[in-house]
Amino acid sequence: MKPDADAKMTQRAADRIDPVWKQYGQQLHRYLSRCLRNQRPQDATDLAQEIYLRLLRVEKGEPIRNYQAYLYRIASHVVYEFKLRARRELVTFDSEEADAWSERPAPYFEDPVGEQVGLERQLARALDKLHPTGRAVLILHKQEGHSYEETAQRLGISVNMVHKHLTRALALLRAAKWDR
Repeated sequence: MKPDADAKMTQRAADRIDPVWKQYGQQLHRYLSRCLRNQRPQDATDLAQEIYLRLLRVEKGEPIRNYQAYLYRIASHVVYEFKLRARRELVTFDSEEADAWSERPAPYFEDPVGEQVGLERQLARALDKLHPTGRAVLILHKQEGHSYEETAQRLGISVNMVHKHLTRALALLRAAKWDR
């Protein structure tokens, strides 16, 4: 197709979509903001633009009975894809470092009873700060010796989530100076 023909088709599509966008655009932006409440504010605007572009690609001959429902259906797909991409990019896990850390020998204490009580209290406070799933992962893997796969199966979560919870739990314990 010629560039002028493309521009005319895009303009006709924009003329068809603009009234719908004017009617539902603000509602849609609020919906996106709610769906992305833990993300950056500009992400909702970026996703709104993606939704608008997808609407422009809809062929003129395709009948749309309920524009609002169609718009929100596209929005739900765009939000899902965005969150999926964000999840894939979020967690990096260094299993070698975690294994090396867990295999370090326990430090020697001069006063074993007094130190043990203090450490138990410190550990209890740190464990209380953990998410319940993170606490369960830590106990199953470190205390009971379950593998990542066994822990995942037992808790009904993925192996990647076991890695994620274990990493966070170990980081919290490390921050609480529970070096063991």
